Amino acid sequence: MRRRRFTEEQILRILKEVESGRTVAAVIRTHGVSKESFYRWKRKYGGMKLDEMKQMKLLEEENRRLKKLVADLSLDKQALQDLVGRKW
Repeated sequence: MRRRRFTEEQILRILKEVESGRTVAAVIRTHGVSKESFYRWKRKYGGMKLDEMKQMKLLEEENRRLKKLVADLSLDKQALQDLVGRKW
């Protein structure tokens, strides 16, 4: 997986710069961010505070872990049903 270049704190700081009155072009040029990345961050994190962002990241991680757990259990269930369904 690709390493992220900006931390949550840095992303929020970049978004706050634009909210404080700087132009988007100036901010993305200063930080070396693409326009697409900036608008993706704005759509995802716009209006959030740092603690809300960290909470969202924790919930996303927990959701990913639970989905993996459900997928593993579904595979186990299917394997057991196939085993029981066979005629010996």
